[in-house]
Amino acid sequence: MDSSLSWSDLNPFAIQQLIDGLVGDNPELITDKKSLKSIFSCIDLTTLESTDNEEKIIQFCQKAIAFAEKGLPFPAAVCVYPPFVRSVKKYLYGTGISVAAATGYFPSGQSPLFLKKEEVKYALDEGADEVDFVISRGKFLECEYNYIHDEIASVKQLTKTLPLKVILETGDLKTFDNIKKASEIAISAGADFIKTSTGKILPAATEEAAFVMIHVIHDHYLVTGKRIGFKPSGGITGTLQALRYYLMVRLILGEEWLSKDLFRIGASRLADQLAIELSA
Repeated sequence: MDSSLSWSDLNPFAIQQLIDGLVGDNPELITDKKSLKSIFSCIDLTTLESTDNEEKIIQFCQKAIAFAEKGLPFPAAVCVYPPFVRSVKKYLYGTGISVAAATGYFPSGQSPLFLKKEEVKYALDEGADEVDFVISRGKFLECEYNYIHDEIASVKQLTKTLPLKVILETGDLKTFDNIKKASEIAISAGADFIKTSTGKILPAATEEAAFVMIHVIHDHYLVTGKRIGFKPSGGITGTLQALRYYLMVRLILGEEWLSKDLFRIGASRLADQLAIELSA
């Protein structure tokens, strides 16, 4: 992007034009099985429903394992609410699939920080390998930027070397400048990944928000040499849709980002769609 422009200079149509110029419209990419397998191996297979229970969670874990029995890669992680972390950890033992916990009083983020930290501690004690943490958007929109930084930093102190994926909920942030600001705060506070959305509001993941976030990651890398991961999540169900995010990451950040260590997609139905495409 032209460095003389700020994100406030661009409207959604202008950013979408930039994205289309970058990744194009290539339906033939669906036949690129190497890329599809790479995407599959970066999926955080996710169930975060009010109706989740032990029986459903076990069936979900069985689904994750069954993909590999069909010759597909394992997904990168299974993402659940904290009360189910122990069961998932036990069921997936030996598979190499990580267990991610959705925290921060997901999805609203509306809770005092000390309770959020207790929730994260609980998830870690139950065996979580990764933590997805949603920021307090209300505080952000009040311009309480130090609060946002400090809550993320305090959670990173708990997760230590384990991956911390910070959820911005870009649909609540409204403007591209806000998305840029929240991305920068999350990274400066210790986020290992920045993630678009909870998937519980509309809009969820959008290409425009992703474009802004990926550029923040790129700029941070140029200055510091440190790679930060990116996770689009919410409403990503189609193969071509997933490929466009994958291409944005590859073309802006580089091939080094195309592994589960630096790229994730939060999804459930997408895995089924990719399985169909890969078995065709």
